[in-house]
Amino acid sequence: MTTTTPTAPLCLLTDIPDGGAVEVGALVEGEMESLLVYRHGDEARAYFNVCPHAGRRLDYAPGKFLVRHGTIVCAAHGASFTADSGECTQGPCKGESLRSLAVGVTDGAVHLV
Repeated sequence: MTTTTPTAPLCLLTDIPDGGAVEVGALVEGEMESLLVYRHGDEARAYFNVCPHAGRRLDYAPGKFLVRHGTIVCAAHGASFTADSGECTQGPCKGESLRSLAVGVTDGAVHLV
């Protein structure tokens, strides 16, 4: 997991495979948090690395996420989330969403906004 300071970029867009996700650590409201950063082309989305179903991490191993065809799958209970919106479309928390954070890409770097 990469850890950032409040002004540092979360990661570079090129650190994330297109259609994939990486874990980064970031200071959010004074707390160090694990985040999932997903890349779709030249855009990025960021979510807390927590499934709304049972509060478990989404990754199956530290920093390793199941992401296929624009869907993030929670390794604990199989909930499926649309990567572009964070909405759960299948599984035990259907209709709920991942907690997102606003991010932007500037000069190839992903930043919290």
